Amino acid sequence: MNLYDPARIPRSTIPENQEFPMLALSSWVTPENKFYIRNHFPYPVLPTNDWKLSIVGFVQHPIHLNYQALFQYPQITLPVTMECSGNKRTYFQPKTRGVQWEQGAVSHAIWTGVSLRTLLQAAGISPNAREVIFEGMDTGERTDLPGTFRFARSLPIEKSMHPDTLIALYMNGKPLPYKHGYPARLIVPNWYGMASVKWLYRIVATDQEFKGPFQEKDYVVYRSEADTKRRPVTLMKVNAAISQPTDQTIMRRGMHIITGTAWSGHGFVKKVEISLDRGKSWSLVRWLDPEEKYSWRRWGWDWHVPVPGTYHIMVKATDDKDNTQPLQAEWNVNGYENNSMPQIQIYVE
Repeated sequence: MNLYDPARIPRSTIPENQEFPMLALSSWVTPENKFYIRNHFPYPVLPTNDWKLSIVGFVQHPIHLNYQALFQYPQITLPVTMECSGNKRTYFQPKTRGVQWEQGAVSHAIWTGVSLRTLLQAAGISPNAREVIFEGMDTGERTDLPGTFRFARSLPIEKSMHPDTLIALYMNGKPLPYKHGYPARLIVPNWYGMASVKWLYRIVATDQEFKGPFQEKDYVVYRSEADTKRRPVTLMKVNAAISQPTDQTIMRRGMHIITGTAWSGHGFVKKVEISLDRGKSWSLVRWLDPEEKYSWRRWGWDWHVPVPGTYHIMVKATDDKDNTQPLQAEWNVNGYENNSMPQIQIYVE
């Protein structure tokens, strides 16, 4: 039984950004009060009774749906792991700008709502549509550009029309909490969390490439300002975290269980391995959860320690596309996609 039950770990206050406390990883599903929070602006003021979700642009029949109208469409439920693309940013050397996330900007929940494809088809999306833009109600200023901006992102038409791209209304069986995007948010399985726009109010089908600052300036990977080979952040890389014990823990000799979780946006995690000798040899862990599409998978490893000393523990995950965590992630200016192997040092007395 895990008696440690903390609230989220704060990383900034305005806007509010908080981590899931990985030490509290006691269930497959993350409770909504512990699910990590990533905001770019202060929380929006929501309309009281006249909120509508509009679907406009390159569609034959623009539609404007109130909250209750969304429930008239077929509902689907999906478990989906969501990870901030800046997760583990603090571990980059040299340091990069941005929220200094440790390993808890990732969580897992059960989402229920309407397939985006269903709504786009209801609006009669044009065959000439190239992208779909998602606009949230959260607005604010940026430090690098003048003016006020709305958080907005786009998806290519292929991803927008995937049946599992979801307009979520419920989280873990309850109405979507305000801090997680009520009344409706986008859920994009396998992609980093910036794609899953919260507080949705407008969806625009377009035949143009979207050039908003959260699409073109942010969430782009490059190694220097002069680097012309820039690519957008999309699929989550294979990754893992150690939940217990924590780094620098002092333990008694005897039997212990090392636990954690692993995930990949490229497919299923097929194995997690652990090393006590700085990567010279590896042992397979055991799974605590069944394999489930779009979902992280918790693991455990029984560790019998008869000899006191200092132990360096490393973990690496490999997915079914043979993507494996590197010892060090590729450094980039914005500090995205750090999927380096988790490492901790433990003292046994």
